[in-house]
Amino acid sequence: MSPFISTILLLIAANVFMYVAWYGHLKLQSAGISTSWPLIIVILFSWGIALIEYSLQVPANRIGYAANGGPYSLMHLKVMQEVITLIVFVVMSLIMFDDFEVRWNHILAFIMLIGAVYLVFMK
Repeated sequence: MSPFISTILLLIAANVFMYVAWYGHLKLQSAGISTSWPLIIVILFSWGIALIEYSLQVPANRIGYAANGGPYSLMHLKVMQEVITLIVFVVMSLIMFDDFEVRWNHILAFIMLIGAVYLVFMK
């Protein structure tokens, strides 16, 4: 698989795990599963999931980075990461949280971020 595609796929997978590490405990709490867990257990649970995220994120950056033969600069990697993070956040939140809604200002902000990606990739 090309570094162009594998970097993006690894970033998407890493962000799914990041979302679960950051917000999954809130879903478990609202489902009544983790309401009695001490905070340290919630933190350790999230760290365990974040370890998987890092195990995907680090290779994505190493494979994709231009200095390692990849197709992306540091700026490309960072901006792609932020946009992928927001896409994963919105999709996962719509799936996992009934009270999550996307409003017009969120959509406008997202369009502006797509503009940022365009600007970063301009020659």
